[in-house]
Amino acid sequence: MIELTLSRLGEEALDTRSCAPDIARATLRDIAISNALFGGRSAAAFGLRLLLQKIPAPGHPLILLDLGAGSGDIARHLTRRARTAGVDLIPVAVDTHRTAARLCRAAGLHTVIADAAALPFRDRSVDIVLVSQFLHHFTRETAAMLVQALHRLARVGVIVADARRTAAAAAGIWLASHVLRFHPTTRHDGVLSVRRSFTAAELASLLAAGGVRAQVHRRPGFRLVAAWRTPGAQA
Repeated sequence: MIELTLSRLGEEALDTRSCAPDIARATLRDIAISNALFGGRSAAAFGLRLLLQKIPAPGHPLILLDLGAGSGDIARHLTRRARTAGVDLIPVAVDTHRTAARLCRAAGLHTVIADAAALPFRDRSVDIVLVSQFLHHFTRETAAMLVQALHRLARVGVIVADARRTAAAAAGIWLASHVLRFHPTTRHDGVLSVRRSFTAAELASLLAAGGVRAQVHRRPGFRLVAAWRTPGAQA
């Protein structure tokens, strides 16, 4: 079992299960809006394209494990995008928060309440693992251990998508969160999320520490994406 250690830069509301349900709902709603408007969904979709572009369309559905799924908006987006390319995904949303799980179930997703430190899945038991805007919640050491563990779960590959840390990104999310009238907690956590995130070199170094060498791509909306096939990957 991995001992999860949160980033020392501060705490976001969704870092712990003790987050009040009304705040969790408001924050998850705002995050879904931000993902749609500022590149979160498209970054994950880019990672999926990277992962699948060199293989023929599989003749069977692929299980997509979305770790830290939130409201499930990105998993649903990837499922729709994959379908247009002739790939059927079965999304499985994993989150530690019961509020997030209820939102995912209401959206029709298979849902599991679990901590990333103790996932109830065997090695090579899912096809694709997605970690979107999740790794920055932890120390670099913990995040590297998570990468190593998730690498073992996937039969096909892993997608990591996260924010790119710049002063412009922090200022942009601060301004946008006020213009869009996000919940005050989201306004605070959005800036903190950027402060806890990565440069491209830092994310590449983190992946290498987890035993993975993958190209890190810069994407619109101050996003970083890496996607890689696991050894012996088969779709």
